[in-house]
Amino acid sequence: MSLFDVYPLFDVTPVKAKDVFVYDDKGTEYLDLYGGHAVISIGHSHPVYVNALTNQLQNIGFYSNAVQNPIQKKLADQLEQQSGCKDYALFMCSSGAEANENALKLASFHTNKATVIAFDNSFHGRTSACVAATDNPNIVAPLNAQQQVRFLPLGDLELVENTLKAEPICAIIIECVQGVGGLDESTTEFYKGLEILCHKYDTVLIADEVQSGFGRTGDFFAFQKHGLTPHIISMAKGMGNGFPVGGILIHPSIKASYGLLGTTFGGNHLASTATLTVLDVLESENLMQNAKDMSAYFMEKAKAVPQLKQLKGRGLMLGLEFDFPVAALRKKLLFDHFLFTGSSKNPNLIRILPPLTIQTAHIDTFFNALAQEL
Repeated sequence: MSLFDVYPLFDVTPVKAKDVFVYDDKGTEYLDLYGGHAVISIGHSHPVYVNALTNQLQNIGFYSNAVQNPIQKKLADQLEQQSGCKDYALFMCSSGAEANENALKLASFHTNKATVIAFDNSFHGRTSACVAATDNPNIVAPLNAQQQVRFLPLGDLELVENTLKAEPICAIIIECVQGVGGLDESTTEFYKGLEILCHKYDTVLIADEVQSGFGRTGDFFAFQKHGLTPHIISMAKGMGNGFPVGGILIHPSIKASYGLLGTTFGGNHLASTATLTVLDVLESENLMQNAKDMSAYFMEKAKAVPQLKQLKGRGLMLGLEFDFPVAALRKKLLFDHFLFTGSSKNPNLIRILPPLTIQTAHIDTFFNALAQEL
């Protein structure tokens, strides 16, 4: 049987990984500056993570959400403490798309409305409602296109209010730092304005933190820079350090009822253990501060890059934008310098999403390679 051919693949076969490095089947060492789409937060094969999952698997790896799971409750308590999101409730699932799907569904239940506002260059996932709220017609099937979504320019608060006046809107979904779209970010005035408008028009504010959450930007969540209190916060990627975990945090103004949401695999014993371990390591190794420190070092080094048009993003969610397409440059970095980097919807932008354990020597390696190629 063949694999369904939907991924253009690089000719690299990783078989082992440790911290910020990946090793292929020929023994070649690659510096991972992409973390598999920002998934690797505490480093590949972190010994504390490996031990925790191994020990949990020797006891129980999975049972359904029809029974008590004290690990999930412990996770909720620790997540509240470390994130600073007090009094929110946790619902766990297994991916970022599932998190956003549940967030949008819950918003529609709560408001009894159907239309969503999303923003140009947004990316929220590939399932039914969230792919409709993703600004890429090429991945939206006719079935998905039945969803009612209004795409607006990022930063135009007046147009947002005019749309809210014109029709019933169940949710505004926003990435405070856009991921796949190319690291664009608006102002605190705009984001606070969205929050005010959501309260005024009985609309749910969803902060999509799937890529930017769990310390990626130097804050626990990217929206915290702007002092927001979203109704729903979606999470995934770095949450499980490679284990498939997602979830939403739900403000106490939104009430639960039996059967409102559900999942088979979400929050199982292994998933909860993986996320608890990520939280433990983030705190014990002070990785959010490291993200800030390494970001400052990266930004300083970037000032010397020739042909650099703009440096975008914050923390360790960064983009180098040039005035030319970067596909060929990324291949040179991969095959000549053994560096994994990321692409985006913007063809001129290299995305940098390394493990939060990255150090200055690794950043030097990247900029030395970039200097040779430019």
